[in-house]
Amino acid sequence: MKWPTWYHGAILAAISVTLWWALGRVRMSKATRATRVTMAIRPAALELAIVAALYSVWRIARMLPLATSGGAIDRARQIDDLQRFVHLPSELSLQHFVMDYDWLARATNYYYAVVHVPATIAFLVWLFVRHRDHYPHWRNGLAIVTAFCLFIRFVRVAPPRFLPDLGYIDLSTKYGLSVYGPVGTGVSDQFAAMPSIHVAWAAVVSFGIIAASPSKWRWVFGLQVVLTMLAVSASGNHWWLDGIVAIALLAVALAIDTAVRHWSAARRSADPAGDDETRREAEPIVSDAVGVGERPEQVLDEEAFVRVPLE
Repeated sequence: MKWPTWYHGAILAAISVTLWWALGRVRMSKATRATRVTMAIRPAALELAIVAALYSVWRIARMLPLATSGGAIDRARQIDDLQRFVHLPSELSLQHFVMDYDWLARATNYYYAVVHVPATIAFLVWLFVRHRDHYPHWRNGLAIVTAFCLFIRFVRVAPPRFLPDLGYIDLSTKYGLSVYGPVGTGVSDQFAAMPSIHVAWAAVVSFGIIAASPSKWRWVFGLQVVLTMLAVSASGNHWWLDGIVAIALLAVALAIDTAVRHWSAARRSADPAGDDETRREAEPIVSDAVGVGERPEQVLDEEAFVRVPLE
């Protein structure tokens, strides 16, 4: 299973930035249809450039030379012990249930390998077009939680499929559609189970739709994160805690974005008098009916004074 490389993302980002810059140079009447199209395309081109650049960074970070296990197996066993201690359900039982039905096992593999990237892209497009006021918050949350996942991957953790002595198997070796090759190859890191970026992105999609959409059907899309949690665990690619930690990190990412927004808004409103003075200084000085060197409000004040009837 092959996804676009960082190079493809970088090219798309460069093309999008160029388009955004070129459209900004267009000088037409605001009444023309071409200008309305430009006003619609230009912000979309900028957002596409940002997302493509973030994708390139993500792919480059996943190519870092971290091919060694470095205690990954031991940490996986510790996670398994912790999950047993807190009485989380067994991933092994879920995997055995899925393997009882070939169609379900193949569907699980397909869901794990294919769905998370297109679903995230479709969500961002939908949010940008239909609910643009919510878009920056969830785009920033996606970027921050992805950065968290890429940073934490330096602590190597093996997925359940690397513990065959416990009964786990790699579902893709039996039913196909693997995104992994030998350690150090493939489109994804073999020992970056904690946290699950699949679950993090699925949570962005589910919670973002629920938060932004007013439709009563928005709750149906909560299934995206639920199905992803089941798929990553049943396929032997993640522990339950990998998904739980990913969702917790998304909550932290969204809180960070909210805090930064509140701080920025507080700074802008801290000195309203200074803002008014700045806007006043920026007003143009007119010289037609108003008079050279006079501001429009000055003329209005004087005319109002003159027109007061004398008794």
